[in-house]
This record gives sequence, C-alpha cells and structure tokens, in this order.
Amino acid sequence: MEDTKNNNDLQNLAEDENFGLSSDLIHAVEDALEESRDSDVEDLVESLHEADTADLLEILGRDERYRLMEVIGAGFDPEILPYLDETIREEIVEWLGPQGIAKLVQELDSDDAVELVQDLDEDHRMHILAALPQAYRRVIEESLSYPEDSAGRLMQREIVAVPSVWTIGETIDYMRVSDNLPDDFYDIFVVDPRHHPVGFVPASRVMRSRRHVRLDEVMDDDMRIIPLELDQEDVAHMFRQYGLISAPVVEESGRLVGVITVDDVVDVIDEEAGDDLMKMGGVSEPDLYEDVADTTKARFTWLGVNLLTAVLASIVISLFDATIEKVVALAVLMPIVASMGGNAGTQTLTVAVRSLAMKDLSEANASRFIGKELIIGVINGFLFALLTGVVTWLWFDQAALALVIGAAMIINMVVAGLCGTLIPLGLEKFDIDPAVASSVFLTTVTDVIGFFAFLGLAAIFLL
Repeated sequence: MEDTKNNNDLQNLAEDENFGLSSDLIHAVEDALEESRDSDVEDLVESLHEADTADLLEILGRDERYRLMEVIGAGFDPEILPYLDETIREEIVEWLGPQGIAKLVQELDSDDAVELVQDLDEDHRMHILAALPQAYRRVIEESLSYPEDSAGRLMQREIVAVPSVWTIGETIDYMRVSDNLPDDFYDIFVVDPRHHPVGFVPASRVMRSRRHVRLDEVMDDDMRIIPLELDQEDVAHMFRQYGLISAPVVEESGRLVGVITVDDVVDVIDEEAGDDLMKMGGVSEPDLYEDVADTTKARFTWLGVNLLTAVLASIVISLFDATIEKVVALAVLMPIVASMGGNAGTQTLTVAVRSLAMKDLSEANASRFIGKELIIGVINGFLFALLTGVVTWLWFDQAALALVIGAAMIINMVVAGLCGTLIPLGLEKFDIDPAVASSVFLTTVTDVIGFFAFLGLAAIFLL
C-alpha cells in the first residue's frame, strides 16, 4: 500500500509540471538519483515534455546528468537533443557516441537534425555524418553547405507538395499512403510541372472541401517565397510582418526544396534577441554552462576595449587637473554629468538597436527618429540641468558652479541622445552589427564629452 502511495505521489509530481520544472520535482529527481531509486527516476521523467527533460539535464550536475542518462538508456527521446544547450549537448554526444547519436539523428526532422549537427565541433560532426546512411548524410551535408544563419540551414526538407491538377480527394489519398510526409504540417504547397510553387492550401481548407474540387480552385496564390540564402533575420521579419505559419523555400531556379515553419522562426527570434542582448553587454555567447577558463577568456576582450575607453576619459580629466585642484567640488560632481549622459544615451541606443533589428528604423524614417531623440535630449537636459543646478547651489553655495554643471548637463544629454541614434545607424550603414560595438562607442563619447564640457566650462567661468 505504501509503495502504491509513493508511486502515485511521484506521478502527480511529474504531471503537475504544466509550465516547466518545479524545484520540488528537481529535488525529487536529485534525491532519487543519489539513492539509486531508478524506478522512481523513470516515473518522474517519463511524462515530462522533451523541453523540460532538456532543462532537467542542464540543471543537474555532470555526475547526476550521466546517472540520469544511464537510467533513461534506450528510452532517450531524440526530440530532447534540439532543446539542449550546446555545451550540454556536446557532453551527451560524447556519452552516447557517434553511432548512438547517428541513430537518434535519423529520427529527427531534417531541420532539427541539421541544427544538431551544425552546432557540434568538427570532430564530432565528421564521425556522426560518417555513421549516417548515405542518402540521409547527403541531405544533411547539402543543408550544411548553405550559409550559416540562412534559410537553407533553417528549412525542413520534408514537405507536402502536390500538382495543381490534383483534386482534394487525390491529395487526401496521397497524404494517407505516403511515407515521406513531415510529422506535422500546416500548408500543402501546390506546384507546377517544373516543381515551382504556384500556391498553397491550408490543411484545414483541404479537410473542409469536397473531394472533386481541384486544388487550383481553392489555393491561395498570394504566397511569400523564401530564397535559399536569405538571412534568418529577414525570414523572421517576413513571418512577423505577414503573419505566416509556413513558407516555401526555393533554390535559384525557383524549384521548391523545403519549408520553414513558424516554430523554427520563434527559435530564430529568440536567438537573435538573445544574441543582441549579449552583444550589448559585451558577451559573445551565453556562458551559463561553460567552464571558468573559457568564460574568462571570452569576456576578456571586451573588458580590454572598455579599459582603453576608460583611459581616454581619464586623459581628458588629466588635462584639467589644475582646475580640479583649485575647485575640489568638481571631483565630486563629475560622475553625475557622465552618468546622466551615459544613461540617457543608453535609453536612446536601446530603442535604436531594437528598431534596426525589427526593421522599424531605416533611412526612410531615420531623420524623424534623430530629430525626435534630439528634442527629447534637449528637454531632459534642461529639466535635469535645473534639478542638478539647484542641488549643487544648495550643497556648495556657489551659483557659478550650479550654472556650470547645468550647462554641462544640457550639452552631454543632447550629445548622448544624438549619438545614441547616429552610432547604431552609422554602424548599420557600414554593415557592422550595431549591437556589438554601439555601447562601447557611446560610453566613450558620453564620458569624454561630459568631462570635457564640465571641466572646460569650469576652467573658463570658475578660475
């Protein structure tokens, strides 16, 4: 009776995970692994979604992760692999070996298989490809030959494509007997004799139409077609702009070769947003699961660049060391001017970088955006000049010093707003990712201009 109750408790704990993993379930798995209660571990993970199982593997320590893999054994679901972080995935690949991974890869849709193989290091990739059947290996290698982050890498080869002369009934009969269809699909693509897409019919419309109706009578011919080498960011923009569920991918001749579905685009949007966020923070890749040495090495470069910009700001300060010695209050107030300019610039920069990524900001409306941010910089500059001027006057009882910091505040916030727009627009013009370098340039400009304006005005009016 007690065993039955425990099994029911474990089953309920696993089934309650509707929105990811709970701490209770994670601790239950850890305890069961530590106590070698393999049957309890199986009960806990059996009903988990593949994405939640992947999260569990990432959260566990290395030894616990290997123990869980041993318990799962032959029941390891290949659909878990695409959800894993790259670092953890490499560990799983080493644990399973090339033959084991090759067997799992064959059970994945081609787009997931390509994503898995392309993220592996060269040695693992070669061994896994060598273990695949020749026909399937050729499909993977062809997809890997397309540019990274292109539609060719993103697309799924399994596709439902039928001739325009077919009827609804013929299409349904074909789908019932064919073994080469994707597990899930949304649209049926209609092709001409050259296998060029000429329209599509949503699966729901096929199910609602009578068998004798021809496809070309019910198909939509207003279709967004994606070239093989189109960048995945542009693919994501197309899906978002036109509310697509799926879209055909064609080679240069116009021949249909694959399909991209909305679930893959969601991953792209998440990846691109995360990538931009990381770059703006001076981090090239997410490093939650990397070891200390690799993480330190990856972060060192941008910290070195920031050091050089800090030295430049310090040089500006050193030009006015005599002024600072005579008016000690300047040293107290300098960080305020630089900090306000930096924060104001970052606000504008964040909006600009996001708008560029979303393709909401372009040459067509750049001047309007710049003008708006310039006006905002002027207004906020005057408001905070008044505020800091009053505080400075009450603090140091020097009206001239209050006027100096107020004027410097206006100058730096106007420059910050202007540079927060011009820097990312300029980098975009020269095909440099604005998310990578914008923040470094902006910090340098706001620090240098802030210190120069404040100390320069002090040298003129206070000495």
